[in-house]
Amino acid sequence: MLPTMNKTSFSSIRAGLGRVFYGWWIVATVSVMSLYVSATTHYSFTAFFDPLVKEFGWSYTQISFAMSLRGMEMSILSPIVGFLVDRYGPRRLSFWGVFTIGVGFLMLSLTQTLWMFYASIVLIAFGGGGCTGVVMNNVVSNWFQRRIGLALGIMNVGLGACGLMIPIVVWLIDAYGWRSAVVALGVGTWIICVPLALVIRDRPEQYGLHPDGGTAPSATQVNSPGDRKAAAPMTFPEALRHRAFLFITLGEVIRMMALAAVMNHIMPYLNVLQVPRSTAGLIAGGLTVFSIPGRLCFGWLADRFDKRWVAAVASGLMTIGMFLLCYADQGWGLIIFLLFFPIGFGGAIVVRGVMIQSYFGREAFGRLIGLLMGASAVGGIVGPTLAGYLFDTMGSYTFTWIILGIATSTTVAMMLGLGPQKKMD
Repeated sequence: MLPTMNKTSFSSIRAGLGRVFYGWWIVATVSVMSLYVSATTHYSFTAFFDPLVKEFGWSYTQISFAMSLRGMEMSILSPIVGFLVDRYGPRRLSFWGVFTIGVGFLMLSLTQTLWMFYASIVLIAFGGGGCTGVVMNNVVSNWFQRRIGLALGIMNVGLGACGLMIPIVVWLIDAYGWRSAVVALGVGTWIICVPLALVIRDRPEQYGLHPDGGTAPSATQVNSPGDRKAAAPMTFPEALRHRAFLFITLGEVIRMMALAAVMNHIMPYLNVLQVPRSTAGLIAGGLTVFSIPGRLCFGWLADRFDKRWVAAVASGLMTIGMFLLCYADQGWGLIIFLLFFPIGFGGAIVVRGVMIQSYFGREAFGRLIGLLMGASAVGGIVGPTLAGYLFDTMGSYTFTWIILGIATSTTVAMMLGLGPQKKMD
């Protein structure tokens, strides 16, 4: 059972540490958690391809399917997590999520068969679903409204910075073996993330606070017929029928298909191009690090400009980056790819949550973001497996990058076709 709030901690929450709105401390906390969990459970997976092939003789398709299983579980788990987080709050789910991840890593270190490998990845994904993605977006959405873009941007800096850990994971694997590396990652999850999960609080109203650190609206404002109509959020069934939710979800499926393929196959692709493994690890890490400006800038832009155009620009940058990946064997192609693709996908990650809250409000946010991320996980199933299959059969990744480049180009039109936004404030 998680510790309950006493009077002293309740007063500390209301005052904030150093009189800083407590919501910003939560943003910092979930940013660090996202950094560690995403780096260890998702982005660093590309570093395990070659060691697993060397020890077990598995094909790229078989190893890629592990991430497809992860995506399959997330497609089922994310909507469930969305309902659970609306009911029980993000604090409980975060605690048990990071605990489960640690167990999954220890199980992974004992892998002897392909099926045990798959089972370990599924358990890690189960834990990750309880402490990232849906849960983190939900808690930030609960604490912010007017500055939701900036808050989500800062939170997602952790996801961007997780690329800094990929070279560390590569070094752990090369120096101590992949089994010792996953043990270290699992124990590290407990040491770093369990205390952070206890910092999270569900909603500001529970502590006499309001989103963005503001004050409660006056009775006149609340009872004003015009304001009441403007402030009323959509119900969950209404949101599901709205064109904006359909387009945002389809765009996320395509975006995740491209992103998962690139993140899981970038090191094998660079290996084919005879790029040294250490350099390939730095480039793989650079994908997330270079996305940080996109996460911050697009979050800031989404608070100030038409969110449809902001999302369309992010999708356009991803599209250009996918085609540039075909020219990674030439130095200029790889450099420009690292500028366009990471900024585009970093911005898209932030803007999706901003648009969900802006169009549909806070009350059903957890359920909606859960459904959205569950659907996008389907793209995470297709992308890596498609890339692995095409490489095994054609001996090249070029056709994969072209297909995914064409697919991501369609999301630009989807974002511009979302329709008018209903004012929630």
